[in-house]
Amino acid sequence: MILAVLVVAFPAFYRNNTEADTEAAVNLWHQQFIEYEYDTVEKAVQALISTKVEGYPPTIGEVKEQIRRLCSQSELDENAAWVMVSKACRNGSYHSKEEFAKLPPDVQRTVGSPDQLKQWAGMDADTVESVIASNFKKAFRAQAARAAEVAKLPPQIRQMIGEVNMKMIGG
Repeated sequence: MILAVLVVAFPAFYRNNTEADTEAAVNLWHQQFIEYEYDTVEKAVQALISTKVEGYPPTIGEVKEQIRRLCSQSELDENAAWVMVSKACRNGSYHSKEEFAKLPPDVQRTVGSPDQLKQWAGMDADTVESVIASNFKKAFRAQAARAAEVAKLPPQIRQMIGEVNMKMIGG
């Protein structure tokens, strides 16, 4: 049904498609969006159709990126994440484990461990708020970009990546 909408919206692009082309496209789109609700994909496609200015239909990647944008309500940015870490550092000398536990999982992954929080808490405040803050923000942005790219992958590839990561951690 999604491809039918695209055919209507971009008739020139699909004009010479054969039945085999259509079947291959349906199979590919089905594989790529099997884990998504139909309404979610439809809303993303409708949003892209209404903003596209060139005569080409959106790609699978564009649709997945649009879904991510539509579904991420208030994604934590690196500045907001750093504010949390900075606050945790103020109480981190003696309570690093508790402060670390209060941080969201994506912030925890960037910090690394309660010990890292404790180490930062013991450093000069100017260094923490300049050098450490800059490095943290850069690492947080990179981690968020990686997570966004992985989220776009089909479920079986994400599962494979998870298995490889578990082997690396375990080994």
